[in-house]
Amino acid sequence: MADRCLTGILLVGGASRRFGSTKALARFQGETLAERAWRLLGEVCDERIAVGKVADGLDLSFQVLDDGVEERAPVYGLVAGLRAASHELCLALPVDYPLMTSDALRLLADARAVPQTGPLPGAYERSMVPELERRLAAGELALRGLNTRVVELDDAVLANVNTPDDLAVISDSVLERR
Repeated sequence: MADRCLTGILLVGGASRRFGSTKALARFQGETLAERAWRLLGEVCDERIAVGKVADGLDLSFQVLDDGVEERAPVYGLVAGLRAASHELCLALPVDYPLMTSDALRLLADARAVPQTGPLPGAYERSMVPELERRLAAGELALRGLNTRVVELDDAVLANVNTPDDLAVISDSVLERR
């Protein structure tokens, strides 16, 4: 069941250089990484916005809001998502966290925090947009330090995939646990 007054921002605009193909379309347990993340955000958030590059032409079952810049960095997707969000509190989730859970997302939202590993996934507020714009104007693309609240999550849910081998290892570990 989705929580009220919470916007989910799905970041689908990564370059996927190390992955070799579009991560958002990689399959994990019968669904694409993008579909999986979109579904999880739907379990927690009453509004969802996918942000990326419309020019990428991703074949997704939901629309993608263009982040409006040529460069690729999560900060651009976060800014576009925060600007478009109906709610002050937003959860930003990149597509490359296949073991993320709705419970972990709820913890991030409840604490209005980021996990111990860094800025993504994490909870951000629309009121942070001016600080993000200041950073961008100064040429800073890092999100680290924007939200200083930290909540400890199980390291397993924070496993992200950068290569097809990473995804294969995660898939194998899930099968072994069954």
